[in-house]
This record gives sequence, structure tokens and C-alpha cells, in this order.
Amino acid sequence: MQFLHFFAALQGKFIHFLQIAIFIVMAWIGGLKVFQYEADGIVPFVANSPFMSFFYTNEATEYQHYKNPEGATVTKNINWHRENGTYIFSYGLGGVIVCIGILTLLGIWYPKAGFVGGLLTFIMSVVTLSFLITTPEVYVPNLGGDFPTPNFGFPYLSGAGRLVLKDIIMLVSGLIIASDCAQRLLNSKCP
Repeated sequence: MQFLHFFAALQGKFIHFLQIAIFIVMAWIGGLKVFQYEADGIVPFVANSPFMSFFYTNEATEYQHYKNPEGATVTKNINWHRENGTYIFSYGLGGVIVCIGILTLLGIWYPKAGFVGGLLTFIMSVVTLSFLITTPEVYVPNLGGDFPTPNFGFPYLSGAGRLVLKDIIMLVSGLIIASDCAQRLLNSKCP
């Protein structure tokens, strides 16, 4: 029983750990958006998204011909991405993601900032989870082969799909942080 009380008493500290964890993820992933390979990697998500595709200048299906293998530098593809607005959009998105992480972290000391950061984490996660509906690359493709297999399409998540699905954790974490910060704000206004 004492063990349960010990853990219950640490709930506030665990929420702070959650805020630190979100900051680390947001700062790292947002910071990577300035690199070519990361910007290239988000193109299928952005190009197919009804919330973001208007940021790109080329048609959604064109990117299929200009995919760079992760870490590769193919000049023809990079030129297409420059013209598409891939890199400029990625820089802006990275900045937004880092700012959300900072707001969430600041919530440890400033509940108003944390409340906003938690809500923005939730909203960002809703948009990210929408990729499960809009982006074909989140499911294993039917590549045919000598032995046809039924293991493609929904519900068989690709590596990209598994990465997107994890945002359910970010979504709930954002709500927990926003709720905790709201409670702290309410408590500070009570006599």
C-alpha cells in the first residue's frame, strides 16, 4: 500500500517528465526538418494531406518520381524539391514543432505556456494521425511477386505507418499536459 502512495505522490513529477519527453521529441524532430533527407521524407505526408498540400507547388502524385533514398543526394530530385517548396515548408514546420516543444516544456514553470503547448501537441497529433487516411505510403504496398500474399494494404502498417500511429501517445500526452496546466491555473486563482 505504501508503494502505491509513493507512486501516487509522484504524479506531478511524472507529468513534468512527460513534458520533458515531448520537448525532446519535438526539438529533435523539428530540428531535423532543416536537413534535406528529413524534408524529402515528409513529402508523401504533406503532398497527400488536405491540411497541408497547398504549401507545395507541384501536384501530389509527382513526388513519386523524385523520391530520394534516405541520406542520398540526387541533384535532379533535389532541384525538383526546391521548386516544389519542400525545403522552405520543412524549415517552417520544423520551427513550429520546436516552438510547440518549448511551450510544453515551459509548462513545468508557466502553466499558461504548458496549456497552450499541450493543446498544440494534441492538434499537431490529430493532423499527423490523419496521414493514416490520406497517405498511401503508411500501408504495406502490394508488390506482387512469385508468391502472392494478402499482407498488404490496411491494416498492415509500413514503417512510415507505424511511426505515424505512435502519435496517438503524443495526442493523449498533450491532453494530459493541458489538463494538468489548466488545473494548476485554476488552483492558483483560488484563495
